Amino acid sequence: MTTDTMLGNRYEIRHRLGSGGMAHVYQAYDLNLQREVAVKILRERLVADDAFTARFLREARAAANLAHPNLVTVHDFGQDRGRYFLVMEAVHGSDLKTLLLREGSLSVERSLAIMRQVAAGIGYAHRAGLIHCDLKPHNILITEDQRVKVTDFGISRMIASIHPEEHADVVWGSPLYFSPEQARGAPPSPASDVYSLGVILFEMLAGQLPFQSTDAEELAHLHLNAPAPDIRSLRPEVPASVAFLLETMLAKEPARRYRNADQLGQILETIAPKPPVTEVSPALVEPLPAPPPASLHLDWTGIFLGLLAFIAVGGLIPLWLWVCLLYPSCPLSP
Repeated sequence: MTTDTMLGNRYEIRHRLGSGGMAHVYQAYDLNLQREVAVKILRERLVADDAFTARFLREARAAANLAHPNLVTVHDFGQDRGRYFLVMEAVHGSDLKTLLLREGSLSVERSLAIMRQVAAGIGYAHRAGLIHCDLKPHNILITEDQRVKVTDFGISRMIASIHPEEHADVVWGSPLYFSPEQARGAPPSPASDVYSLGVILFEMLAGQLPFQSTDAEELAHLHLNAPAPDIRSLRPEVPASVAFLLETMLAKEPARRYRNADQLGQILETIAPKPPVTEVSPALVEPLPAPPPASLHLDWTGIFLGLLAFIAVGGLIPLWLWVCLLYPSCPLSP
């Protein structure tokens, strides 16, 4: 598409941001609301598939109802001259894959911090009845202020529409990151997203994927049968709690994983390292001034008034005794 392309008489295409197996993504400008947006345009070969476009529209509507700070907001969906397009918020920053290619691996603390935000966003989607089905570092955006946002619900599935006995001959998603059940064409579940997040966390920590191959069938076989490498054999400083977390996320059977991203997020909160306490050198701490010595200060006025009261009360006692003795009924009379 050229930079002068207009979609729906509203979105002015500026330049391409990237491409995937399903769509091209462009930076665009919303003339109505006068703001930058990102526009995803389906590839022509997929537009010709009526069943796919119908499902894409259904899932796009579901994704548009998601409002969470860790999910990219969907603004609009439309069709123009045979092009199906999705309009999303513009995110300024980088995707996680680019970050990993640049840095190799991330610290344990940073990896867990990113994963906590991803789990929060995907957990919200799971509660809304939507499975992402295509989680990978390319679809995890990190803004300039370190906010993590998950995007690309293009092949997501509504949980209510999934039949337990269904089987897919064509498997959608990335063979590097999809779950064993997706690899064999079985229906996905929220635990399928948890598995993909496990692959992503492994890659952040190790700087490499747990399963690697250039052949899609071999990758599927590895996901189905091969145990994931022990992360501590590649990164000895990884805590045992994080290694156990990864082992659970990458379990072959969905029932052995965390049920959904919300449960994963709760576990992440229990093992996430706390920020270090800053120690201040004693030399930099000003000692508090010593309290002034207590001084003896007598309140003479109070002493004088107290003495008068004592004399007054004490003088009344003899007077009472004298009056009592004047009467025969006095108990003190002899």
